[in-house]
Amino acid sequence: MAEVLLFHHTLGVTEGVRAFAGDLRRAGHTVHVPDLYEGRVFEDLEAGAAHAASIGFGALVARGERAAAELPGRLVYAGLSLGVLPAQKLAQTRAGAAGALLVAACVPVTEFGTAWPEGVPVQVHGMGADPYFVDEGDLAAARELVADAGDRRLFLYPGREHLFTERGGPSFAPEAYALCLERILAFLERSDKDAADAP
Repeated sequence: MAEVLLFHHTLGVTEGVRAFAGDLRRAGHTVHVPDLYEGRVFEDLEAGAAHAASIGFGALVARGERAAAELPGRLVYAGLSLGVLPAQKLAQTRAGAAGALLVAACVPVTEFGTAWPEGVPVQVHGMGADPYFVDEGDLAAARELVADAGDRRLFLYPGREHLFTERGGPSFAPEAYALCLERILAFLERSDKDAADAP
């Protein structure tokens, strides 16, 4: 099955992040969840964002790259919110990427290069009224990323919650999460099949 490198969101490696990884593992996939916060966990977005800023976004991306360096090249890079930064950079710049899953965030491709690499499929998931996703430019970046590309998809869900995949948290949206998970598992199955078919 697919091998996934999953980067946590602004709150850290919460029980919700572990639950998400667990859902992927129950489907048979190998999932690695590095802790970019080195054990710190937060209960609200503002506190988590302040901690991320104190570390520096470049430093967090570098921590993600170090985590990837210990793993095989053919990985699906997945990010939740803040975790999209290292996931997207690795998908764009590390050879052999099997795909990218970007949840609740997306940055312009030009942040990490000149173009999205050919042959690297991607899914972007977000809520259509999430102010972080919509108002801060992530939705526009996602639309540009998937434009005219058959192996790149943007999925929008009704609602305004940012961490809608965070089981046990106040922003968890069960119906949206179930559909998001179904689409992600189908994506991983295709990724695994493509790897098996590769010469």
